[in-house]
Amino acid sequence: MKNYISHNTEETKELAKKLANQLCAGKVVLLYGTLGAGKTTFTKALIKELGFDGIVTSPTFSIYNVYQAKFPVYHFDMYRIEDESEAEEIGIDEIFEDKNSVSIVEWPEKVKDILPEDAMNIKINILDENTREFIVEEGK
Repeated sequence: MKNYISHNTEETKELAKKLANQLCAGKVVLLYGTLGAGKTTFTKALIKELGFDGIVTSPTFSIYNVYQAKFPVYHFDMYRIEDESEAEEIGIDEIFEDKNSVSIVEWPEKVKDILPEDAMNIKINILDENTREFIVEEGK
């Protein structure tokens, strides 16, 4: 487990760059944190660092977006999911098993029973208005 402190958006982007360099196709990244913690800000930076140079938007209403970076990157936002079966209907388990893409999941606690055990877990804690603590833990 590693802890990082970010005092501003630029430091969050630097952390995203550092973690992007550790990601390979087949990885699932789970982002935990309350509303306003910075999950989407971090995700946008991470997707850009993985090689996508377009506009990254939050998939709050569409559940997920796909970006073509150095490999396909699936960005999931489970905030509006009422039941895990909704995620299963879109084939999330098959996407998680895809060894040629990366998946980033915001609000993973909404689909906890279908998450892969070997995912990278990132917990974002709000320390103050601008400061965030990122706790990064590799799965099994």
